[in-house]
Amino acid sequence: MGSLQLVHLTYAGSGKPSAQIVFGPELTTIYGASDTGKTFIVRSVEYMLGGAQLTVVPEAEGYTQILLGLLLPDGSPLTLVRRPGTNSTHVHHEDLRDLVYRPADAIVNSVHNARSKNSLSVYLIRAMGLGEVLLRKNEAGGTRSLTLTDLVNLSVITEDRMIAMPSPVLRTGTTTTRTAEMSVMRFLLTGEGDPSVDTGPNAGQRRVNRGQINLLDQLVLDLSAKLESDETERELKDRLARVKVSIGDQSSALRAVDEGHREAVRERMTHARRLAGLDERLTEVSDLLGRFSLLADQYRSDLERLVMVNEAGSILGYFRVGTCVFCGADPEHQHPGHSQQEATQLHIAVQAEAEKTTALLADLLPTIEDLAQEHEEGARTWQVVKGDIEVLDELIAEAEDRLAPLREGLQELLDARSAVERGLELHARIAELEDKRSRLDGAAAVPATRPAEYIAARVVNDFDSVLQQTLSSWDVPAVDSPGYDQYNAEIWAGGRTRAGRGKGVRSVLHSAFTTSLARFCIERDLPHLGFVVLDSPVVTYRQPVKHTPEDPDLPDVRITSTVVDRFYEDMLAFPGQAVIIENGDPPLGVLSEATTYNFTAADGRPGFLP
Repeated sequence: MGSLQLVHLTYAGSGKPSAQIVFGPELTTIYGASDTGKTFIVRSVEYMLGGAQLTVVPEAEGYTQILLGLLLPDGSPLTLVRRPGTNSTHVHHEDLRDLVYRPADAIVNSVHNARSKNSLSVYLIRAMGLGEVLLRKNEAGGTRSLTLTDLVNLSVITEDRMIAMPSPVLRTGTTTTRTAEMSVMRFLLTGEGDPSVDTGPNAGQRRVNRGQINLLDQLVLDLSAKLESDETERELKDRLARVKVSIGDQSSALRAVDEGHREAVRERMTHARRLAGLDERLTEVSDLLGRFSLLADQYRSDLERLVMVNEAGSILGYFRVGTCVFCGADPEHQHPGHSQQEATQLHIAVQAEAEKTTALLADLLPTIEDLAQEHEEGARTWQVVKGDIEVLDELIAEAEDRLAPLREGLQELLDARSAVERGLELHARIAELEDKRSRLDGAAAVPATRPAEYIAARVVNDFDSVLQQTLSSWDVPAVDSPGYDQYNAEIWAGGRTRAGRGKGVRSVLHSAFTTSLARFCIERDLPHLGFVVLDSPVVTYRQPVKHTPEDPDLPDVRITSTVVDRFYEDMLAFPGQAVIIENGDPPLGVLSEATTYNFTAADGRPGFLP
């Protein structure tokens, strides 16, 4: 039978450093400190192999693609690409290990749906040559196809499932799926599926289920009436994709116009402040020009009066040397210097005042000229800035006219997206109700001929021998005579069920069961994924201690390294591919032979995600 091989798990995002684990072809161990992404790796592998949900840790924000590299049974590479939170997986027939931009070779639904043939489950199950396998799903003999989840449940074991109470065989633990889950175990141990059986309705079961079926039918009708269009779920998804693209385009256009509007407003504010400054300066210059012009006129008036005084003095002879016009004395009778001090004193005073006023006027005129030039240039600048503001006002008005329809268009697209999402939610609810109705119909069927239910005793004994050998190799005490109880889908060891043991023993038994099942199938060329992923298989195991009469319920307290060492030694000889996640360090011999990753902020790789 064909099997798969894990190649790598990669988280990629634009502008983000890739986070990647490359799996070895045999044993890969990932160990180190808590909260470094080890469990997240297991959950991511489970998610990429058809899981419905993945709780994204804060460190994974910004990573837009998860890549899981595989080798198909024929050795050809395959890369699965899935965006977190979506139900579409892009399939590429090549080994890709970074952000993928190229078109996919195929796009399939990530989560299996019984009504869809285009799912990852169908794709990989066919690649493994198991496309025709049917499993019994109820006591009546009704069948369904083998799914990828059936195989992943028995190969990829998360930490919480490792120590959980339910049997490793039972994935959901519900009554409606129990038969199918036990059929998966029977198929892996025998390699034989169940035949398709014609079934007919059971009258008693039909009466019991009729009310529930009628109620589900009515709910489906009510929900269908709420659908706003006749579009199918696929058509709605396609329309949603188109609407999201349109929202992106509209948002980009809106951002561009809005940015232009804000830039124009900012520039207008700058120009307005400049214009206010120019207004203030022009007012100040105008005031100064007025004051200085009045002063210049005053200076000119003073000069004119001084000229008149000088001319009048000349006419009257006040400013000539000779008989004194003031006292009538002739020059020979005047005291020395009399004529200069008396007759010309007024003339000298007038000339001095005129020279002073002329100098003041000469100093004032250039200032008036400079102020006039500044006023003229300021007025021109004011006109230019005013014109710029008017242009910006037009740009702002134009942007506001464009913003309104863009915002309305974006709101219409958002409303359309909400309507489509409501339609998809209704379709999902209808599908869920129809699935419940389908299970009720199947539960009410009875077989025409009852098919075989159980595994042949010799096959179970062979498997029990492998399980016994595994536990013995690990040197696990107090778990003698282990075996698989196919009637109750439970594991027994040491005279007790796995559910009746402590969580440490439960984890060891789960690990032993998973690896023994893989070993059993691989060595006998029976169907199996070909790999196991175990999260914390022996981390909680503690060495049992003897109870005393005084304290019969003494809990396990001492950690042993024997089981851990023997576990890793055995996994080095595992015939398939194994990925082990643990907190503690593996033995040195394992570190030298296996592919190892040490997650620790101290001296190794800090964690899976940067």
